[in-house]
Amino acid sequence: MAIRSGKLFNFSRLAAIACAGVMLASFTGCNKTGEKSGSDGGNKADLKIGFIVKQPEEPWFQLEWKFAHKCADKYGFELMKIGAPDGEKALTAIDTLASSGAKGFVICTPDVKLGPAIVQKAKVNNLKLIAVDDRFLGADGKPMEKVHYLGISARKIGENVGEELWKEMQNRKWPVEETAAGMVTFNELETARERTGGAKDALVKAGFPADKIFEAPQKTTDVPGAFDAVNILLTQHPEVKHWLFFGLNDTAVMGAVRAAEGRQIAAQDTIGIGINGTDAITEFEKPNPTGFFGSMLLSARDHGYKTTEMMYNWITKDEEPPLDTRTVGVFITRDNYKEMLKEQGITE
Repeated sequence: MAIRSGKLFNFSRLAAIACAGVMLASFTGCNKTGEKSGSDGGNKADLKIGFIVKQPEEPWFQLEWKFAHKCADKYGFELMKIGAPDGEKALTAIDTLASSGAKGFVICTPDVKLGPAIVQKAKVNNLKLIAVDDRFLGADGKPMEKVHYLGISARKIGENVGEELWKEMQNRKWPVEETAAGMVTFNELETARERTGGAKDALVKAGFPADKIFEAPQKTTDVPGAFDAVNILLTQHPEVKHWLFFGLNDTAVMGAVRAAEGRQIAAQDTIGIGINGTDAITEFEKPNPTGFFGSMLLSARDHGYKTTEMMYNWITKDEEPPLDTRTVGVFITRDNYKEMLKEQGITE
């Protein structure tokens, strides 16, 4: 202990205060990645961005989250992942993000008709918004073109499905008179109409008779929904020897293939081509080939990483993304799926 200006001076206490000051400076001066705060006016380590998906248990959305997380790791912000299978949960999720201090979010809505409500919620909470996968519909039932959106080139991918179906049908030398196509539809979604419509038009353009393309409306966009729809279709057309199947996604075609199997239609008499690619993996890994022939693999990397990066740049650099961004797919089968999954960063 020492004496200064007639007062006792405690060196140990001074050391403790100095140490605390250094620690405080280390927390306030740098973000999680060790970078100093940028021109965005805040610490990037404190930045939060939300990513809301409608079916968090599905492989596609798991992959979107995976790549969104890679983006967060690269730029040093916090990613808030929220599953919202219905409208109430989706709207509540937006309030949760706002109360947590998030600055924006990416969302695949559980219901495209929620578009106006989601936009209003984002506006009230001062959150930037990008829709992914499914495009919002306005009160008039038309796409909300002023909402930033990243999705697939649905019609083009559908056309690719139709072209591949025709090509494989020709490879197997199936007579047109013995063949029919089962179009598993879900017309409530614009992207579903675009995909199935594109596939149908491509088949007809190639030479397949339009009157032999039968619609099988599914009530739910999952395997059971497609199974029930196609089971009815197969009952109505027992005369068909060979079947082509296509729909909104992989699960639509998987349901169709399961229905055909239940009717004792052999795998070699079925050609099913899905869209997404991730759900198709379980089919390709089966020891014996099924009627699920192939899929158009979509870029979960772009849908997860790119949307999140666009949101990050919008928030931190005021770089507003394009209103409409589209991605394309690559055709995969049992023969090349491992290679393509690795190329897309889905597997190591």
